[in-house]
Amino acid sequence: MTPNLFSDVPSPLPHELTECLLAAGCLRIERIVSHGHASPEGFWYDQEDNEWIVVLTGAARLRFEDDDVPLVMKPGDFINIPAHRRHRVEWTISDEPTIWLAMYYQSPLAGHADQSDLSN
Repeated sequence: MTPNLFSDVPSPLPHELTECLLAAGCLRIERIVSHGHASPEGFWYDQEDNEWIVVLTGAARLRFEDDDVPLVMKPGDFINIPAHRRHRVEWTISDEPTIWLAMYYQSPLAGHADQSDLSN
């Protein structure tokens, strides 16, 4: 049976679910499933790796420490978050799962000298 990003979503989901789909060299791809989850109050992600994320289903709002305007993401929206850019998830929609695909990498992708090219 072929794996599917939209299957095997547990309900209820007491904690955000993170599954590693692929880890190879400096690249890691994860499926993240949220259902009304948010970062803990006062918590900021400050990651060693760059993170490219896309929302496949649901919706979420991200906040960046260096930006006063939050980013609302819906299906198809993606963003590249450089390493050490502090951010948090303010909310994910609670009436359906939010499924994210996240790619973590340690160096610029081949052919993309400017990482902003990967942002929406």
